[in-house]
Amino acid sequence: MSVPQHPILQDATPATPGRSASAVKPLAALTAAALLGGSVALGGAWALGAFDDADRIVAATPITQSSSASETRGTSIDVGEIYRHSGPGVVQITSTSQGDSGTDAFGNVQPGQAQQALGSGFVIDKEGHIVTNYHVVDGASEIEVSFSNRETVKATVVGTDPSTDLALLHVDVDAQGLTPLSLADSDAVEVGDPVVAIGNPFGLERTVTSGIVSALQRQVRAPNNFTIDHVIQTDAPINSGNSGGPLIDAAGRVIGVNSQIETANGGGGNVGIGFAVPSNTVKSVVAQLLDDGQVDRAYLGVTLQEIDPEVASVLKLPADKGVLVGAVQPGSPAAKAGLEGGETQVVVAGQSYQVGGDMVVAIDGKDIASVDELREAIAAHEPGESVRVTVVRSDGERQTLTVKLGRVPDTTG
Repeated sequence: MSVPQHPILQDATPATPGRSASAVKPLAALTAAALLGGSVALGGAWALGAFDDADRIVAATPITQSSSASETRGTSIDVGEIYRHSGPGVVQITSTSQGDSGTDAFGNVQPGQAQQALGSGFVIDKEGHIVTNYHVVDGASEIEVSFSNRETVKATVVGTDPSTDLALLHVDVDAQGLTPLSLADSDAVEVGDPVVAIGNPFGLERTVTSGIVSALQRQVRAPNNFTIDHVIQTDAPINSGNSGGPLIDAAGRVIGVNSQIETANGGGGNVGIGFAVPSNTVKSVVAQLLDDGQVDRAYLGVTLQEIDPEVASVLKLPADKGVLVGAVQPGSPAAKAGLEGGETQVVVAGQSYQVGGDMVVAIDGKDIASVDELREAIAAHEPGESVRVTVVRSDGERQTLTVKLGRVPDTTG
């Protein structure tokens, strides 16, 4: 499956008066999310969990008192009970942005027409914090949150993280009027687990659908074109407007944030393949947004491809294990350290490879055999720290380069 270089995220349902949702191009709508193939841009990598401030997120009481997913696995899911319990914690988000300005026939600058879009979100604590998708509120000049009791209040943005497509909002609401949802341990989720999605598809408030976890460890593109890891795949029907809403397990706990869907032939409807950013990612990102309003991640600045010994033999690569550097971003830490990308494109068994560059075989002395291993090695460091990257050059020479890691750039524009 080919991966678009600049995917258009389409999620929030348009709310432009006088026009149907199907006739209006969404402001920030949910679209088909192509799964990553062998080539990914390393720079959107991060370590999950283990943030000191993660306990600042107030966990609501789940429907059941079980502490592990295994205790509820295999039991039938009561969709109605989950909806009654969790529905009040799900909100509708209306974001307003100003369209591009133009000029009239006399050359006078005219302000652009305001555009509105709808998405979903959910309350995570009694302090009024709400999680949603970054692309739901990106570019918004005003954000309103509507609760199940029809109360609508203005929201402010605490912080955003385009690399995980997450945003944290805050509303000034009495704690008694808030129903926070509990965040589960997404590492405990298994394929086949029953799930429920609650959101606002096409502006239809607090719609509930159900399904199962179809697959785990998926990778999808974030709004800034970096990689979101450990994504949960589900067949629970989600559509435009569901983005930012919760994916909930049998115990009523949030295991992910519904963010993207796969569509057929470029259409916008659900075909049974949806993707949710896992709750453990939410915990770590929210903790940092509460502290600093932003998330810093180490950035190397290369495009990578995995190879196996058979492909390495066919391509006559200088090593049979490692990660192939397809391209190096100009001005990136990798470029400054002297890493070299490939110059020649070769196709093997239908897969395209960029050869002639370096192969990364170790980071800080630890052997690297996959993109995931390299990503995790970089994620263990902070921006500004240095790592030793061992490469095998195209002529077979082995070198160790010192790379001072940078910060993931904002490439959402």
